[in-house]
Amino acid sequence: MKITTIGLDLAKNVFQVHGADTDGKLVLRKKLRRDQVMVFFANLEPCLIGMEACGSAHHWARQLQSLGHEVRLISPQFVKPYVKSNKHDAADAEAICEAVTRPTMRFVPIKNVEQQAMLSIHRAREGFIGDRTATGNRIRGLLAEFGLIVPQGIHHLRTRVPEFIEDGTIELPGLFRRLIDQLLEHLNWLDQQIDILEEQIKVWHRQNDDSQRLAQIPGIGMITATAMVATIGDARNFRSGRELAAWVGLVPRQHSTGGKQTLLGISKRGDAYLRKLLVHGARAVAYHIGRKTDPDLWLKKLIERRPMNVAVVAQANKTVRIVWALLVHGREFRPDYAKKTAA
Repeated sequence: MKITTIGLDLAKNVFQVHGADTDGKLVLRKKLRRDQVMVFFANLEPCLIGMEACGSAHHWARQLQSLGHEVRLISPQFVKPYVKSNKHDAADAEAICEAVTRPTMRFVPIKNVEQQAMLSIHRAREGFIGDRTATGNRIRGLLAEFGLIVPQGIHHLRTRVPEFIEDGTIELPGLFRRLIDQLLEHLNWLDQQIDILEEQIKVWHRQNDDSQRLAQIPGIGMITATAMVATIGDARNFRSGRELAAWVGLVPRQHSTGGKQTLLGISKRGDAYLRKLLVHGARAVAYHIGRKTDPDLWLKKLIERRPMNVAVVAQANKTVRIVWALLVHGREFRPDYAKKTAA
């Protein structure tokens, strides 16, 4: 029997393979060690391979594509309904094999090496920022134990804390002074690492036309633009800007039945990091709307009749749709595009 579809359950060391023919009947069920995967698929005729979009999935997708196979990545939440009975590797592989053949299934775009490298830099930068915040809070908490309060803001840690350490009138043990000084050095080291990563992002941004094009949109800067391009990849994978906004998770979550439509808060699907950047950018646009001589009337009217957070999410949704239009059609951002189109 010829194998036409394979469900591959990824792991660190032991991979599970489930192969089916054109009728969906089981043809192959096999366990593979990590070093056997490429050898096995190299000796197999080109077929459709489905995998869950998890750790190392994009790497294996590129490797299997180089052998001539058609690879599709599926979000784990769409595979779960096809798992029968108890969960184990064989059942997961079978569920993937069945899910990948569904005509209405949604697939995850496969990222290339450049996209993954840029997203790795973003993840590392986000991690350093979290570590810096944790270190700053640790310094504040330790100083508060001795009755020393530092005002809010990361810059106050760099100015006020050294003054506390050098002030001999404050009753602080020498051991504690050395500890705070050590934490300040760690804080400065984190700042340096963040600056290094941001410089790498800036170099990539200057070399990427799509990223520079997106940076012209209000509410999107260098960080958001590079993250959008690296995460989305080919915007043609999405049929419309509305579909892209739903993929990011900036549309209402529904719980409708019996013909009655019930809309809840945003779905929060997709990449939480990307959604956070978009919402923060939209909040900045909404904050400065009253200071502009020619404000966005749509956003201004929306803020007047709806809560601020609702208006911010709506602006983020609108931004994503503009991003899709620029990437698909290769256009430059024009603030007066809607007015000229209407005219």
